[in-house]
Amino acid sequence: MKYIMTFQEGMRVSDVYLCKQKQIALTKNGKEYGSLILRDKTGTVDAKIWDLGSPGIGNFEAMDYVHVEADVVAFQGAKQLNVRRIRKADQREYIPADYLPMSSKDIGKMYQELVQFIQSMKNPYLKELASSFFIKDKDFIKDFQFHSAAKTVHHGFVGGLLEHTLGVVKLCDYFAKNYTILNRDLLLCAAMFHDVGKMKEISKFPENDYTDDGQLLGHIIIGTEMVSDRIREISGFPDKLASELKHCILAHHGELEYGSPKKPALAEAMALYFADNADAKLETVTEILRGSWDNAGWLGFNRLLETNIRKSSDV
Repeated sequence: MKYIMTFQEGMRVSDVYLCKQKQIALTKNGKEYGSLILRDKTGTVDAKIWDLGSPGIGNFEAMDYVHVEADVVAFQGAKQLNVRRIRKADQREYIPADYLPMSSKDIGKMYQELVQFIQSMKNPYLKELASSFFIKDKDFIKDFQFHSAAKTVHHGFVGGLLEHTLGVVKLCDYFAKNYTILNRDLLLCAAMFHDVGKMKEISKFPENDYTDDGQLLGHIIIGTEMVSDRIREISGFPDKLASELKHCILAHHGELEYGSPKKPALAEAMALYFADNADAKLETVTEILRGSWDNAGWLGFNRLLETNIRKSSDV
């Protein structure tokens, strides 16, 4: 198949893709058109159906696999599909694994690296808590390795939650080695659990969309509840330590306007916020640059990063 990452302006496409999103919109002249987001394992692409009344436009819905005939065009620095024909695909026409975006890193190796950080902990209560999830809970381990870290913003792929969590843990380990005020075990444990609520905030692939609990509660509250429930199962877990760990999770977005119920009041919470923000932002830039193909110019204002970015010059 022709993967989205290989699309070039002027190319004609005739293949099956997952319709991630479907909306009916209006042109400036008041004419209806279809606005789609199509996905395969290499990424997503916007697609437009300008003539909804064409006999080549069949019935389909979001989350259907669709056979598309379209032309690749450039629009505001990004590739886009102008759809000529589209229909719901037959099950024999596609392999679902081709439509799941995957981490480019080895999931098994990343998980083993995460486990090694747990084994390096010295605090028996934090080590037992982390082990109860990441070493002993087989269902949790399976789901954690498969889950994404976001719907679209960063690490929105299979293995994304693991990749992001490990990235944050590594940054926190670096901070702990360089700033002696930090309690390493508390910081690493908080890093491991900071986004664990996303396993219930976002549904599994291929949907990878917000659940009802995700909309109503959010991953910060969900994750804090998951950790609190498990702490109650560990005999003698110190109340003060439990509160400090939960505070780090609650405060890891740093600011109230960014969704944190509390602002960081502990050095470990501040360090976790910096590490989480750095890993998320740099991965966001990575994915934007990767999706720009051969565009060496400015890529336009990004709302999440609040800036216009472009690729650096080759060195």
